[in-house]
Amino acid sequence: MLTPNLTVNAEGHLCIGGADTVVLAKTHGTPLYVMDENMIRENCRGFARVISEEYGGRGLICFASKALSCKELYRIVDSEGLGADVVSGGELYTALKAGMPAEKIVMHGNSKSNAELQMAVTHGVGRIVCDNLPELDRLNRIAEASGKTVNIMLRIKPGIDAHTHDFVKTGQIDSKFGFALETGEAMAAVKAASLYPNLNLVGLHCHIGSQILDTAPFAEAARVMLGLMNKIRTEIGVTLPELNLGGGPGIRYTEADDPMPFSEIVRAILGAVKETCAELSFPEPFVLFEPGRSIVGGAGLTLYTVMAKKTIPDIRTYVLVDGGMCDNPRYALYQSRYEAMIANKAAEPRSERVTIGGKCCESGDLIGEDMPLQPAAEDDILAVLATGAYNYSMASNYNRNPRAELVMVRDDAARTVVKRETYEDIVRNDI
Repeated sequence: MLTPNLTVNAEGHLCIGGADTVVLAKTHGTPLYVMDENMIRENCRGFARVISEEYGGRGLICFASKALSCKELYRIVDSEGLGADVVSGGELYTALKAGMPAEKIVMHGNSKSNAELQMAVTHGVGRIVCDNLPELDRLNRIAEASGKTVNIMLRIKPGIDAHTHDFVKTGQIDSKFGFALETGEAMAAVKAASLYPNLNLVGLHCHIGSQILDTAPFAEAARVMLGLMNKIRTEIGVTLPELNLGGGPGIRYTEADDPMPFSEIVRAILGAVKETCAELSFPEPFVLFEPGRSIVGGAGLTLYTVMAKKTIPDIRTYVLVDGGMCDNPRYALYQSRYEAMIANKAAEPRSERVTIGGKCCESGDLIGEDMPLQPAAEDDILAVLATGAYNYSMASNYNRNPRAELVMVRDDAARTVVKRETYEDIVRNDI
């Protein structure tokens, strides 16, 4: 099993957090997102514990809610003492409606609208990460009109190779995000930000990519960013008090993946921060981290009903399910690999190699190819593992398919936290 919260019961059914996935599928229908609340909480506590033990609590873990944004998730991470990283007005609105304290929210986005900036200023978001010079000017005007001074950070591209998929690399010079370090753009942005009367530059931010399985890129990013902060102190006379090192720790999607434990990654980063600060005689900053996938990814799975099995001799066998790229677009986008199993035959060996095909009218609507699976039959329940991140949050109504229900499991009991959409929901805004 990929994660310790997955077990097989006496009936040979796959269980998550003690709950029988076959029963969940029959009770709630499919496709169905299932999240293990206890595992989410354990992951939150693990990150917070390292900050406390290794850095005296001088930091804040902000859940990167683009991984999974819904009211209940914000309530859970808030109750565990975490903040939230939001990247749109919709995520910000959801976090606020869930009761997340605005001062614990970090607002991101490389192309924020005036309406989104206004919402952040009005509600007193703790930090707004600015991405470009026009945004600085627009935000200052909005803050001035609102009679407020807002705390900002600048997103920097530190030029670090994150050793991950090109589509999720964000720290290199050729990225739509942030100010480049190599060209002098970052220092120019710092100087420009310091001149705006309604902007209070409190620190720098970087995010080098996602699904990173090693500590070295994170530690190097910390050293590079602290070097820039020291240069700012030397050249401008400003000592910035905060450093946001983003997120990106990877998870185990398949048996072949071997990610570093999250605690070791954070310890390595904090070690690099303390070591570099000592070398530079720079005061250790308040540190923020923004894990998302590593908090919820392994805590979730998606259940489908097998609709048909189609074998093309000497070519491949398709197992066709009642969902697809509308509820999990990651294979179509990134060729992301998953493990799957027949939930009602979980005790049996995965003796076949199959392609899992979805219901959307696209040849590329696949969940995976050449995947090991128990022999599948019509009406079996298929479980795709480690789908807690970037599945529900990237879901669409393509082909006018309703978005799936999301349930949260805790202590063997399940409750609905996002209702299944209906056809009426889909046409609600049609005129």
